[in-house]
Amino acid sequence: MQQKRLKLPTVDLTYLDAGSGPPLVLLHGWPEWSAVWRHNIPELAKRFRVLAPDLRNFGDSTGAPVESVEDYVGDLAAFIDALDLRRVGLVGHDVGAFLMQDYARLEPGRLTGLFFFDCPHLGLGKRWVEGGHLRELWYQTFHQLPIAVELVGQSRASCRTYFRHFLTNWSHSRESFDERALEEWVDNFLKPGRLAGGFAWYKAVNARRLAAIAGKLPPQPRIALPAYSLWGASDRILLASWQETLPELFDDIVLELAPEAGHFVHWEQPAIANDRISRFFSGRS
Repeated sequence: MQQKRLKLPTVDLTYLDAGSGPPLVLLHGWPEWSAVWRHNIPELAKRFRVLAPDLRNFGDSTGAPVESVEDYVGDLAAFIDALDLRRVGLVGHDVGAFLMQDYARLEPGRLTGLFFFDCPHLGLGKRWVEGGHLRELWYQTFHQLPIAVELVGQSRASCRTYFRHFLTNWSHSRESFDERALEEWVDNFLKPGRLAGGFAWYKAVNARRLAAIAGKLPPQPRIALPAYSLWGASDRILLASWQETLPELFDDIVLELAPEAGHFVHWEQPAIANDRISRFFSGRS
């Protein structure tokens, strides 16, 4: 597994590259970067060429400040083009899963299939705020405040406290991320620009999310590509019951709940994640 760097016009993308065979691109979410796939890449690389980029201003990728969701989607398109991946499978979690949908509507002919972990989408609409769930979304507003980076990044202790909250409370088990992993998360997000880079996602997507909650978005075009959704049964931020809405957007999708997994299925239950990804993409070259 090698870390490589791809220089593009507005961004330098770092990515992990391993294996050979049909290509799979793995797209992380927040609070993550490409290292979150470490339990998946070695196994998947036995059958596929696995590429896991850091999104713009996540991990070790650097670039111009993000203005919109389209910037991330453009980076993905440029990444796939620059590596001459004529047909590729996409695997994504959280933010990555959201971006996959936009790219799939733009370039369906470039894709062999879509594999989602805990997939946010605009069709969720008011579900984001129903049943008291609005309380869980506090961080999405906080990340857009000018003081957010300063407060979280004030010290190593403040950064550790912040990320411990998400890694423990969003997982099925509070032990899913041990102290060594937590320190690695702190190291990553204390790199210059990493906190701001991650928080920028919430500014970029905010207008679309609010419009969806208010019911002011037109219906989203359906996606005909074969798709698979593996959702953490005990996810506290993207509720497992929301998985049932995906057939409203996808013509051909398999739904499965991952037991004893919260928001980070690929990290918490890598054996089932690797098995399902491998089965789904086998023969889809």
